[in-house]
Amino acid sequence: MSTPQLVVHRDKELMAQAAAARLITKIVDAQASRGTASVVLTGGRNGNGLLAALAAAPARDAVDWSRLDLWWGDERYLPEGDPERNVTQAREALLDSVPLAPERVHAMPASDGPYGADVDAAAEAYAAELAKASGPENHGSVPTFDVLMLGVGPDTHVASLFPELPAVRETERMVVGVHGAPKPPPTRISLTLPAIRAAREVWLLAAGEDKAEAAAIALSGAGEIQAPAAGAYGRQRTLWLLDAAAASQLPRSLYPPSSP
Repeated sequence: MSTPQLVVHRDKELMAQAAAARLITKIVDAQASRGTASVVLTGGRNGNGLLAALAAAPARDAVDWSRLDLWWGDERYLPEGDPERNVTQAREALLDSVPLAPERVHAMPASDGPYGADVDAAAEAYAAELAKASGPENHGSVPTFDVLMLGVGPDTHVASLFPELPAVRETERMVVGVHGAPKPPPTRISLTLPAIRAAREVWLLAAGEDKAEAAAIALSGAGEIQAPAAGAYGRQRTLWLLDAAAASQLPRSLYPPSSP
């Protein structure tokens, strides 16, 4: 378990730009040392804001997009192409504008795919895909992701792991179907905390006043069942990327001065 580190930016736009630059550097470094890189994407306004900032960054061309594996931390179990799906939003923000290798874009199944309404079977299929990509150098049945990004909800949820619900209590499976999520749509697919913790680095993104209480709770020593964000951490590094509004309820002693 890595101790959380905090970086606080003036506003959400600067946070997105700085996070995009940080991600480019991580991908380039991973490709230089291991030949490939793997990143887990997150949806929501902060995840999509980061992807849009990355699309606009001149340094994006430093990435060898053909040697990048993309995964997702969670997905809304909706039909392919639905505008509410994380992969649909990611394609619009970035993916359609860079030369990715299609076989390296690991989207979670859609509700009109081969598993139909059976979200649990769809989750098992994604777990199998992760296991297939995992090698002997990895820890268990998921790859050791270079960076896994998570948005933090106002209720402290990450991915589709909501407080007190069964998915956040899962300790064995890497991927689960989520039923009855309190945020629509109610049916989702999500990585579990054990899968999240396989990543070298976990980045938690939070911007806006509506995330301030969640950040304060998660960083105050709360339990992961009540505050799932508290249980999201990386093997080597756990990084909270916030804007000033999201950090407004944190003790000043907990984070460094704001970035310019």
